[in-house]
Amino acid sequence: MLAPSTGKTRILIVDDSSFMRMAIRSVLSKEPTIEIVGTAADGMEGVEKAIALKPDLITMDVEMPRMDGIAALRQIMAKAPTRVIMVSTLTNEGARSTFEALDAGAIDYIPKNVTDSAEAQNTFREDLLRKVKEAVRSRFTRGIAAPQVRPAAPPVQRAISSRLAGKKINYVGIGASTGGPVALQEVLSRIPVNFPYGIIVGIHMPKAFTGPYADRLNAKCSMSIREAVDGDVLKPGLALIAPGGMHTTLVRQGGSVVVKTVPTSAYPHYVYIPSVDLMISTMAEATNGSMLGVILTGMGNDGFKGMQLLKSKGGVTIAQDEATSTIYGMPKACVDGGVADDVLPLGQIGFEISKFAG
Repeated sequence: MLAPSTGKTRILIVDDSSFMRMAIRSVLSKEPTIEIVGTAADGMEGVEKAIALKPDLITMDVEMPRMDGIAALRQIMAKAPTRVIMVSTLTNEGARSTFEALDAGAIDYIPKNVTDSAEAQNTFREDLLRKVKEAVRSRFTRGIAAPQVRPAAPPVQRAISSRLAGKKINYVGIGASTGGPVALQEVLSRIPVNFPYGIIVGIHMPKAFTGPYADRLNAKCSMSIREAVDGDVLKPGLALIAPGGMHTTLVRQGGSVVVKTVPTSAYPHYVYIPSVDLMISTMAEATNGSMLGVILTGMGNDGFKGMQLLKSKGGVTIAQDEATSTIYGMPKACVDGGVADDVLPLGQIGFEISKFAG
């Protein structure tokens, strides 16, 4: 999505806060590959400028007067489909609005945590630049709505993959990042309420977002889904979402596999939080490889080392394919590294997981 005239990524900033407009402009305008083509102070103006300026990418505030970010996003997707990154407050309400925006077609989101703290400002700057670059490289399905809850049986039955046939599991671990909130809803909505194996999900998400996200999934899927807490036991029919702001490990206690949350300071070399590598690796050890590991859309290679260990222990592995990934980073690392038993489109993964129940 590069403008032929300048070769730069053209960005429109939509935010009712002049401070935030200046903060975002200050960060992005320093990048030689980026051009700020305009700003807007509310959703209505944002829609008008999106249509007139045809930017490659829009940063969109969620809460604005006249027209909020969700309504503006829906209009933009209908009239001038564009990659959009939502700028969200770190609150439960901000989280719920963000997930609505992702369902409506936004590529990604960034928490609005700019304060007087130099550390917070630096984190915001790094996250904003990274997410903009990821979004520009992402696969963009122009305004296609997020998948709705579907029945737990596929319209066309397919035998379990020959590479997976005969393999046994007792648990499922799933990892995801950019594009993950929508992808996970697609996967988990296809798993039946009586699925006989415990599931845990690691997705890169701030602390304030994982609880509301788990609640949202629980309302939309058949099986029970909630945010994990320290001491939780992986149980049939339950999917746990690893909490944000910390790492999640799994340990064996008697006949059970139990969640142990740990502060990020305990594992400073893991960049992504919560770490999918750490979750899958400890889960592979706790289950002695008797599990299915699944890596969905996301930037980077988090999850590869965990899947590598899982494979060495005889576990089963699935990666999302390139055609259906918003960002083909995490799955690609697994495929290129030879640790994916099967590579499947997003719409088939939930069905494939369900077949292990047979």
